[in-house]
Amino acid sequence: MENIEIAGYLEELGDLLEIKGSNPFRIRAYRNAVRTVRGLTRPLAAMVAAGEDLTALDAIGKDMSSHIAELVQTGGLQRLTEVSSEVPRSLVQLVKLDGVGPKKAKKLWESLKITNVDELEVALKEGRVESLEGFGATSVAKILTSIEDFRRFSGRFLISKVDALIGPLLEHMRAAPGVERLEVAGSYRRRSETIGDVDLLVQAELPAPAVMEHFTTFSSVERVALAGETRGSVVLRSGLEVDLRVIPDRSFGAALHYFTGSKEHNIAVRQIAQRKGLRVNEWGVFRLPEGVDPEEVGKEDGERVAGDTEDSVFDALDMRWVAPVLRENRGEVQAAVKDALPELVTLEDILGDLHMHSTWSDGKASVEEMAKACASRGYRYLAVSDHSPALAMVQGITPERAVEQWEEIARVQGGLEGITIFKSLEVDILGDGSLDMTDEVLEVLDLVLVSVHSLMDMDRVRMTDRVLTAMQHPQVDILAHPTGRLLARREPFQIEMEEVLQAARDLDVAVEINANPNRLDLNDVHAHRAKELGVKVSINTDAHSVQRLDHMSYGVDQARRAWLNKEDVLNTMTLDQVQVWLNRRDGKHA
Repeated sequence: MENIEIAGYLEELGDLLEIKGSNPFRIRAYRNAVRTVRGLTRPLAAMVAAGEDLTALDAIGKDMSSHIAELVQTGGLQRLTEVSSEVPRSLVQLVKLDGVGPKKAKKLWESLKITNVDELEVALKEGRVESLEGFGATSVAKILTSIEDFRRFSGRFLISKVDALIGPLLEHMRAAPGVERLEVAGSYRRRSETIGDVDLLVQAELPAPAVMEHFTTFSSVERVALAGETRGSVVLRSGLEVDLRVIPDRSFGAALHYFTGSKEHNIAVRQIAQRKGLRVNEWGVFRLPEGVDPEEVGKEDGERVAGDTEDSVFDALDMRWVAPVLRENRGEVQAAVKDALPELVTLEDILGDLHMHSTWSDGKASVEEMAKACASRGYRYLAVSDHSPALAMVQGITPERAVEQWEEIARVQGGLEGITIFKSLEVDILGDGSLDMTDEVLEVLDLVLVSVHSLMDMDRVRMTDRVLTAMQHPQVDILAHPTGRLLARREPFQIEMEEVLQAARDLDVAVEINANPNRLDLNDVHAHRAKELGVKVSINTDAHSVQRLDHMSYGVDQARRAWLNKEDVLNTMTLDQVQVWLNRRDGKHA
């Protein structure tokens, strides 16, 4: 059992215990254990097998250690079975809905006997929920929208979750006899925000029965859907479907190209090929005799001109190699023909992180811990951007506490070399567009981020006006997670992004790609538009712990999908350049 699966079981048990009304300290213990498990780089299964003391891990006590060992050794958890005999496991679906949560899920269950999303939807539409204490017309509308989102994303996985699930399978397959090369293709290789299924390509000489047997006997396989000579399909315990194709050497590059690009990208490439008298498919690039209909010949008929490598496919078509993240048919094919592809930003280009949280609000690490973690990643600067007081649930920073935090930042800065800590806040945009902080504090800050965390059901006109008003404040530097979305959970709030991006250009305000894989906000289309308009994009993790600073790679992937190069990104600038940019307007930090 993989770490992500173990975390899922513990999270589910914690949710059920909260719905049941168990001791809050016990529930918190499960929440803390989940965070620890998700942040581990070592497999817990290996630690259990080696007899290591799991209680040495942060937030893992004797009971949690026992739970983990049981999951690893049996694939199940008796305590979860016991609790689910009292509280239906399907209630966990309700907890995931925006606007519900454990307390409301308990109310729905006890008052209306609702145990799943389908029953909740019926009750909402019949008007049986609105009269319950803690609900109401606004809450009902919000939950109905959340149910639509839940259904829309059903069967899709966040890219970060797929990373965790697919890693052990790749390690397993590399040990298969006869495997010469192993690649993941499809939307995963394009680094899409969410993944439906995974395409796995193995280079091996055919036939390769041992490869297929190795694939279908992976420990996390729950069901084998197909096991043929060259193609197999399995469903993992997580529900993720993985397709395997065994490809001979001569065709591996063509197959990697074919199974990586979107349908639209592949069509555009085939059109290029046809104009050159060529045919391109998953088996290679072929030149057919003049007058032969490509649809009336076999897949490998004709003179093979390329296919063993991806480079050879592009070379045969007189195209530059196209980075997988760009293969969506958004102009990359034409740019490859004209040798006009961008030099995409890389993770190594990032010199700082300008949005993170500490224990001064809802973060899990101190300012010093976050700063040292950034220094260990080679950054030259960071911004500690804790919440403003409107977010009372996370104990946002008041003007008085802001002064105290500055004193701590100065103390920590005095003990560090080679990295600069910017004084910053993530300031809430209030309903009327005003900012949730005094001008006196804003003027002292080095960096001001603004964002929406409330009243997300505003109509498009009011929400757009609200954000535009906030951006006009002379101290604002970055608009953070601009559309408020949570992938696979909450759709973006209604906002006219073209107006927002044009205002960002005119006001010289940067927009954020929030690298948290649950957000990835801006999306790639809006980030590309920001590039076209000349708006600076800041790629930030919004990290609430040291481990989540590693989410930067997801933000960079999103930026690359948006065609961004180093010059488009604010936090690829040197420290001196960033400091100049932060003082770019008259009256800034007056």
